[in-house]
Amino acid sequence: MKVREKFILLSVSIILLLVVIAKFWPPVLWGFILFGPLILMGIFDMLQSKHAIRRNFPVIGRFRYVLESIRPEIMQYFVETDTEGRPLNRIFRSMIYQRSKKENDTAPFGTQMNVYRSGYEWMDHSMYAINKEIHDFPRVTVGGADCKQPYEASLLNISAMSFGSLSKNAVMAMNKGAKMGNFAHNTGEGGLSPYHLKHGGDLVWQIGTGYFGCRDEHGNFNAETFQKGAVKPQVKMIEIKISQGAKPGHGGILPAIKNTEEIAKIRHVQPHTDVLSPPSHSAFSNPVEFMGFIKKLRELSGGKPVGFKLCIGKKQEFIDICKAMLSTGIKPDFITVDGGEGGTGAAPVEFSNSIGMPLREGLVFVHDTLVGFGLKKEIKLIASGKIISGYHMARVIALGADLCNSARAMMLATGCIQALQCNVNTCPVGVATQNKSLMKGLVVDDKAVRVANYHEETIHSFLELVAAAGLHHPKDITRKHINRRIGMHKVAKYSEIYPYLEEGCFLNEETIPEAYKKYLLQPVNA
Repeated sequence: MKVREKFILLSVSIILLLVVIAKFWPPVLWGFILFGPLILMGIFDMLQSKHAIRRNFPVIGRFRYVLESIRPEIMQYFVETDTEGRPLNRIFRSMIYQRSKKENDTAPFGTQMNVYRSGYEWMDHSMYAINKEIHDFPRVTVGGADCKQPYEASLLNISAMSFGSLSKNAVMAMNKGAKMGNFAHNTGEGGLSPYHLKHGGDLVWQIGTGYFGCRDEHGNFNAETFQKGAVKPQVKMIEIKISQGAKPGHGGILPAIKNTEEIAKIRHVQPHTDVLSPPSHSAFSNPVEFMGFIKKLRELSGGKPVGFKLCIGKKQEFIDICKAMLSTGIKPDFITVDGGEGGTGAAPVEFSNSIGMPLREGLVFVHDTLVGFGLKKEIKLIASGKIISGYHMARVIALGADLCNSARAMMLATGCIQALQCNVNTCPVGVATQNKSLMKGLVVDDKAVRVANYHEETIHSFLELVAAAGLHHPKDITRKHINRRIGMHKVAKYSEIYPYLEEGCFLNEETIPEAYKKYLLQPVNA
């Protein structure tokens, strides 16, 4: 007889023996209540065929799965150091929480960073630092020559996150916080929901490849429904999403478990089904048509700023877009550059880890390409991708951004604890879930204040860095102000790592830098 069969026979015998003994000696019944379920579990484990651990080590093997299920919490609370946590380390998470609550956010006993490792960065300060009280935050005007309703934007805004990916409570908290702090809230590609509109915060309506909220029954763009949403007073800008950092070239993902009746109605899709946005737009198929689509949205919205968001992939494709701007005379009012390190919701591992240009390289490329074509002065650049602190803002503005978007920091300000359950509808703090029993824990009025506080404190910190550098305005930050260690004994400024291009150098074949000739000396892909 096999060992497995012997174990099962012995277990059954013990159960029967306990039943008989319990009949004559009742106290044994308590032992039966305690050990009976364990014996039954052991029998079940040995009979099942899906898990080898449980089959070979009945009952005890179950602890392996229990420990695995709480591994993220063990790592976060007991194992990781303050500088090792991913995607955001403990230092930054604590800073966000402290600023959102307006608690002390200073650090004791010096930096924990290894200032001699390759990749360490710092900003030049000046012995003639500006000494002034910071009261008013500078704003950036977004809107080119064809824009009839330019928008005065904050330096830091809420990046794209859809209702569906986030709970209604999280959306309302962020939007109310945006209203309190006078900054913008990007809707994400999930459409305009009542929760985006309820508190009156400024909105950037993102139009993705699925055209959620402005699509017909076949999933194509619907001009009539778009216009109804675009003319709403809360909608200040329109953003066409070409791609996003977490999954460029893939399209958005809304799991069926999050696709409730309410969300489906807002998005104009079937409820309780996986909603996968197409990887590309159906409204245009080449750069010239893309410019025409931008013009169309600007007209339908009553002249509001229209731009697009992308994570850089093929450089040639963005250069072709710039050529189309020149040939058609149509220009976007802004471009949002997302980095491959971005992402807040569900994404395939391969796309999240191995597709998309990181923010710094993508931002430099977009900025320099616009400069080379003589287009930068008419187009504002928005940087999106792990913008957490005032230094992160300074770094991307030095590289060419005019303003910044942040997603994960705003989630943490709303109560996120980085539980990494955004894609399974079990977010324990009610931020990234449609489970009503979980989202009720997120109190909108309380978290809205925290979102506004984080925004205020971070911009204030950024402006203090500007003043420490002896500069009067954020636009004065240049690449020469940022240093990066590229070896134990070698440091380079961003102006050396990413040298500037001459304005309009792409417009004359003789002045095109050698590295760009393979892209520029080709016809527009029309």
